[in-house]
Amino acid sequence: MSLANAGWGAPRIHGELLKLGIQISQATVAKYMVRHRKPPSQKWRTFLKNHMPTLVSADFFVVPTITFRLLFVFVILSHDRRRPVHFAVTANPTAEWTARQLLEAFPWDGAPRYLLRDRDGVYGEKFHETTEWLGIREVLTAPKSPWQNPYVERLIGSIRRECLDHVIVMNQTGLHRVLKSYFEYYERPRTHLSLEKDAPIPRTVQPPEFGRVIELSEVGGLHHRYERRAA
Repeated sequence: MSLANAGWGAPRIHGELLKLGIQISQATVAKYMVRHRKPPSQKWRTFLKNHMPTLVSADFFVVPTITFRLLFVFVILSHDRRRPVHFAVTANPTAEWTARQLLEAFPWDGAPRYLLRDRDGVYGEKFHETTEWLGIREVLTAPKSPWQNPYVERLIGSIRRECLDHVIVMNQTGLHRVLKSYFEYYERPRTHLSLEKDAPIPRTVQPPEFGRVIELSEVGGLHHRYERRAA
């Protein structure tokens, strides 16, 4: 019973045993319970899974330009389909600017129930006020615990490996253009293991009778998509 119900404590198991006609003390139950060795992130992962349809993640990452100027990219990722819902680039990320990005991401009544983020001071009181106004509950990760925000961290890793590591960023406008092209590729052609090898915006299957396979360039030739078209 203890093995099958990892979340049950001694009182719960003791109660079940009494209902089964097994007369035993609660102290004895506690003594012989299985001690589960679970990774510390198990409960957190359960939270992420249970609230996936109503949860988004937000984070910043830094991109240096060719002149060694630092640009800051703010991204918001929807957990439901691993879809980036908003991004913006700035050289000066203030609390007011960050709060405005939240309003641009959810301008009407499409705000999520939860927003997962770290404790970076750039969010500030203005950002907190904006989430309250939109009816969003902020969920803060523990200090220095990026593993608690895994989906957006994985997205940032993909952006670097598949895009930014292969281009030279000249300025803010150029970075915005490159990221816009990559996100269009990320949402539509790129397949994801977590989505059963589908794209965030689902792709229809094209059987052979649709025609021959053609290759189309994406993200300035860094990636490609493949479609069937009639000859």
